[in-house]
Amino acid sequence: MYRVTGRTRRGPGGPRIQRAGAPGAVAGKPTGRPVPPVVLALRRLPQPRLTGLGAGLFASAVMLTLGFLDRLLLDGSPVVYGLLFLPVSALTALWVRAADLVTAPIAVPIAFAVGVVPIAGGTGGFGGQAMAVVTALAVHAGWLYGGTLVAGLIASVRKVREMGRRQHLVRTAAASAPAAGGASAGSSAGASPVAGEAPGAGGRGPASGGRTPRRRPVG
Repeated sequence: MYRVTGRTRRGPGGPRIQRAGAPGAVAGKPTGRPVPPVVLALRRLPQPRLTGLGAGLFASAVMLTLGFLDRLLLDGSPVVYGLLFLPVSALTALWVRAADLVTAPIAVPIAFAVGVVPIAGGTGGFGGQAMAVVTALAVHAGWLYGGTLVAGLIASVRKVREMGRRQHLVRTAAASAPAAGGASAGSSAGASPVAGEAPGAGGRGPASGGRTPRRRPVG
C-alpha cells in the first residue's frame, strides 16, 4: 500500500511515494518519544483489578508468607522484611480497582502487622506474642510509614488520572452533542419539500395544473 505525500525537486511535478506505515509517512506528525524500559517492564506485568477486600487479603497473605520465609531463611531479618514490604504496597495500590482506591493505604498497614507476627520473636502465650508484635511495629515504624506512603501516593496519582479521564470524556460528549444536533437538523430541512411546490410539479398529472385530454369515441 502506497501513499503520495508530496512533490520533490527530482523532477517537474514528480510525486514522492512512501509506504503507508513507514517512518515519516505522515507529514508533520511527530513520531513520539521512546518509551523507557522501566515503563515497558511495568506494562508487561499483570493488571488485575482487586476489590478493597481482595486487595487487603492479597497484601496480608503475601506479607505473612514473606514473614515465614524471612524467619526460616534469614532468622527474621527486619530489614529484608521492610524492603519486601515496599513493592507489596506498590502492587496493592496498583492492582486495586479505581472504585476502592481509598482502601489501599488502609489495607497495607494491616498487612504489615499480619506479616510481622512470624518475625516478632515473642515468647509465652497470647499476651507475650501480642506484646512482641506491638514492640516490632513500634521499632520498625519507618518501614510501615514508608510502605503506607508509597501506597498512598500511587492511589492518589491513579485517582487524579481517573478524574481527568472522566472530565475529558464529559467534554468530548458535550462537544459532539451540538455537532450531531446540527447535522440532524440540516438533514431534516433538506428532506422537507419546498413550500408551495406540489409533489408532481413539472410532472404529468393532475397536480401539474394542466387538463387531462378527453378521448373521443371511435365509430
